[in-house]
Amino acid sequence: MRRVLLDITPLRQSRPYRHLYLGMVTSGIGAQLATTAIALQIYALTGSSFAVGLVGLYALVPIVVLGLYGGAVLDTHDRRTVALVGGIVLWVTGGLNVAQAALGNTEVGVLYALVALHSAGFAIMSPARSSIYPRLLPLEQLPAANALSVASMNIAMTVGPLLAGVIVQFSGYTTAYILDVLLFTVAMWGLSALPPIRPETKATRRAPGLSSVVDGLRFLGTRPNVRMTFLADFCAMILAQPRALFPAIAVVALAGGEATVGVLSAALAVGAVVAMMFSGPLGAVIHQGRAVVWAVVAWGVCIFLVGLAVLGSGRVFGPGAALVLACLGLAAAGAADSVSAVFRNTILQAATPDHLRGRLQGIFIVVVAGGPRLGELVSGTIASAWTEWGALLLGGVACVVAMLSLARVQRGFLTYDARDPQP
Repeated sequence: MRRVLLDITPLRQSRPYRHLYLGMVTSGIGAQLATTAIALQIYALTGSSFAVGLVGLYALVPIVVLGLYGGAVLDTHDRRTVALVGGIVLWVTGGLNVAQAALGNTEVGVLYALVALHSAGFAIMSPARSSIYPRLLPLEQLPAANALSVASMNIAMTVGPLLAGVIVQFSGYTTAYILDVLLFTVAMWGLSALPPIRPETKATRRAPGLSSVVDGLRFLGTRPNVRMTFLADFCAMILAQPRALFPAIAVVALAGGEATVGVLSAALAVGAVVAMMFSGPLGAVIHQGRAVVWAVVAWGVCIFLVGLAVLGSGRVFGPGAALVLACLGLAAAGAADSVSAVFRNTILQAATPDHLRGRLQGIFIVVVAGGPRLGELVSGTIASAWTEWGALLLGGVACVVAMLSLARVQRGFLTYDARDPQP
């Protein structure tokens, strides 16, 4: 069974990793709860998928700026300290979310501002946390650690939206945001329990600045295998990102409410969690680039099928059947995305030297977090100009075509060998 089920060796063998992981699980649930609550609050105030999609634009700028510069800081400072600074920003943002909800805020601009502040903290904390893993664990345990991270993220994406939908519907926004703050407290404890994670001597010779950021970008521009991990994620998350469409799909196509939004969001994560529970064989995969390509193609196909389910609601079958079919498609998409995430993370961590790892993780967070935000803007805009189901169909096709085209141009990525990781 060990070869089939999720490998928990990193949790067994590294106490610092256990502390970090526990905080990641709880804070992830809170973050997804708050993200869903904000989307619901914006949709309640505006009734517009485009307004929900604009969340991506307000989140993108802080992620890009602080993700790039923060990565350079990581290569010259204690990574634990940097992560704690980002955590404090996130903690404060959670408190402000509570305050605006308790005061009965009706201004959508306030929510956009808090989204931007949250993204700033996330852009500092997330790459710091990711760059710590290779310092706590041996190279051969990185696929297992990344599978654990993906499982954690998707457990959060299952539990968080469901909690948000139920809590908002029956108790209101304030309660949802309070729970987020309480859960994030555990993450702060997990970070504070880590030992110092200071950079290698080579990385401390130059203070972080624009030239340091450029060094990271130059490395990325000249290393095709690492670069393809970013481009693959762009194909999925920018071209075929469905999340901003969930509020409108739930109300208009599926005749549901806030709880239905939670169900749709959770369906993506359930598929990913199930895939990661049986992720043991992923550690034996040698051609990890090839696995990334096919996983992204599978994501695009699944999003297309979800579009067909939404299109068929009320035309071919009832809203209940459409919800079931949409959830099945989203679950399959989540499984594909989780496999892609494990191998993209592993390639990046294994093929990047430590003195550049912070900068590459900073760029990575720009892609991983900024890509979906930009994707929300794209899908929200298409839905406003056309329909929600049209945005899903078009996005799925675009994702598949773009990924296969990139793989044809960069054939070396298909032969990437995990036994000899080359950037």
